[in-house]
Amino acid sequence: THSLSPCRFYLHPEMSKDLVGTHPPGAHSLVAVSVGYFLEDFVDMLCNQKLHQSWELLFHHSVVIICFGIAVLHHQYVGFALVALLVEINSIFLHVRQILLMANLVHTACYRLNSLVNLGTYVVFRIATLAWMSRWLFLNRHNVPTAAYAVGTAGMAVMTPMNIVLFWRLLRSDFFK
Repeated sequence: THSLSPCRFYLHPEMSKDLVGTHPPGAHSLVAVSVGYFLEDFVDMLCNQKLHQSWELLFHHSVVIICFGIAVLHHQYVGFALVALLVEINSIFLHVRQILLMANLVHTACYRLNSLVNLGTYVVFRIATLAWMSRWLFLNRHNVPTAAYAVGTAGMAVMTPMNIVLFWRLLRSDFFK
């Protein structure tokens, strides 16, 4: 459990004051492994899915690979990348949703429960986290070098609308049929 992002902030409260240069042992490795995961998933989608089905995720993965890659290569913004990894907590329920859809279990209590948990974790771990990250970036703009600020702002400008659109699609599909 030591490598999970929420635990890192509990066990290392100094990160809440410095997301640029401070990170606990293992955090850099966690972000590096995450880059590897996103690279592997990117290549897998390129090889096994049609582009029109996966372009949004490929774009998402490209942004994450660039942003996390900068953190890994420069040993800076690792704490900020850990905050971004909070988003992935919701991915568990997005993936369970996909599995239930593929298993044709849409009209089950399990699917309904997962839909509710998915939506709740989506709001908390995606929308609220991205809003917090955007706010942090804006409030710290004078302390962040121009290039890093540009990459971070571009990342937030891409991720936030993508996640709002996906949220709307989930709402429409699972609750407004």
